[in-house]
Amino acid sequence: MAQYMVIEKFFDNCTEKVYERFRNKGRMLPEGLNYLDSWLTKDGTRCFQLMETERHELFLEWMEKWNDLTHFEIIEIGDKPEKPSNR
Repeated sequence: MAQYMVIEKFFDNCTEKVYERFRNKGRMLPEGLNYLDSWLTKDGTRCFQLMETERHELFLEWMEKWNDLTHFEIIEIGDKPEKPSNR
């Protein structure tokens, strides 16, 4: 299953609206798009979410529910490179 880093930048003056919708409706993810973890910037205007799916097109369905409040950047990520040995 492919993993993705989703970067959401909330539109100006929409931060509270984003949080209100989230409190009322949750993430509203379609079945098959799985949330793994997330982080917010200290000012709360950007969110970084780690997600996974086998069907990239599910992001379009999900983004339609939020695109009035936020801009999305979706980046497919790979495995971590192996750490070099300290020899």
